[in-house]
Amino acid sequence: MRAIRTILFFLAVSAASLAQENTTPKNELALGLGGLPSVTRSDSPNLNLGPGVALQVNYARRVFDGEKVALYGEINFLASPLRDVSTGVTSATANVASLYVTPGIRLKVLPRSRVSPWAAIGGGYGDYEQSTTQLNGSPNSASRELSRGVFDFGAGVDVKVRRWIAFRGEARDFFSGSPAYNVPSIAGGQNNVVALGAVVLRWH
Repeated sequence: MRAIRTILFFLAVSAASLAQENTTPKNELALGLGGLPSVTRSDSPNLNLGPGVALQVNYARRVFDGEKVALYGEINFLASPLRDVSTGVTSATANVASLYVTPGIRLKVLPRSRVSPWAAIGGGYGDYEQSTTQLNGSPNSASRELSRGVFDFGAGVDVKVRRWIAFRGEARDFFSGSPAYNVPSIAGGQNNVVALGAVVLRWH
């Protein structure tokens, strides 16, 4: 009887493991690297915010799983350490760093396929850190830190390599208020487009 119970136990464990292997992982953690192109403001005087490196951490958890589509709740962290400012106004901020934290939702098409396109939308908090100096080398009168609301949207594609890992390519736009450029005529919203690649870790 003990041998039969042992066999039945291992069969049950094997069946549970197989059932788990046949389900799609619920959790995803993406570690991304990419870049932001330069932004030219059409305001007068003209101002250019140079390109920058983008570092991303994205966590998502599936809340609905279907054969054709899956819905995820996500929180996205994107940081750009330094972007230089160029303009004819020498009293402008010399450079800007940025951080965006945006919870949102992601809709993935064909979630069980090897290649799965998706679209995402969200919104949250943006933080800009302005340089302590102006372009002319003088101390910067603009605020060192500036908080802004951010709306983000984008799309991408996941390519599954193994059950627990995938590669991702994506592009997003983080629309926010302007950094503190220390140029009074530069105001209003600004598009901050980013393109990046990421490694996605997936688990239950």
